[in-house]
Amino acid sequence: VAGIDLTIRDGEVVGLVGESGSGKTVTAMTLSGLIERKKVTLSGEVRFDGRDILRLPRAELRAIQGRELGVVFQEPMTAMDPLMRIGPQVEEALAVHTQLTKEQRRARALEALRDVDLPAPEEIYRKYPHECSGGQLQRVMIAAAIVTDPHLLLLDEPTTALDVTVQAQILALLRRLNRERGISMLLISHNLQVVRRICSRVAVMQRGHIVEEGAPEQLFTAPQHPYTAELINAIPRRVRRG
Repeated sequence: VAGIDLTIRDGEVVGLVGESGSGKTVTAMTLSGLIERKKVTLSGEVRFDGRDILRLPRAELRAIQGRELGVVFQEPMTAMDPLMRIGPQVEEALAVHTQLTKEQRRARALEALRDVDLPAPEEIYRKYPHECSGGQLQRVMIAAAIVTDPHLLLLDEPTTALDVTVQAQILALLRRLNRERGISMLLISHNLQVVRRICSRVAVMQRGHIVEEGAPEQLFTAPQHPYTAELINAIPRRVRRG
């Protein structure tokens, strides 16, 4: 990954698209401070509310992660602890970053589960991950990410493992959270149709570089880079059989 120049403004939803291996997840890991500094060579700046994440002391970085900056991973079943009930996992950021009592954390966690449109949040709170569907777990992951009311959400392929109907529900949920809470979002996907439905701006990534950036409709109707045109041409289309 090299030469990334990307800005996410307050309340904005930005898409980052590209094929597998193009560098999308590495970019997200770097932006969130989750990349292991000792294993890579880092240069440049990642500024979050004026602070350079790449050079923050670990204690200051941990104070941001999970509180001001939330991450939603691609596979909730592997990202969640299978031996821990849902409730404590949603509360984890509150336990780390706040002085709330156990009862207050539980109340906030239940509120977050309601906010992501999970039915019977009290039941979900008591379940283990394997007792939930993929769509439910993705909502749980989003609840855990928003429970501290962060400024920015990094969403790494949040709808890839879901069927089309549930995918549409998750995208509608993200739109509502952005509209009602003003949370900025970076939505990473290989699916142009997904980012077209929710993002106000899209960056196209190829081989570690951003090759084009613009409004979704601009990219779809008049792509400027050959790779963007290839991505659009690769979208499956319905063919009528007569």
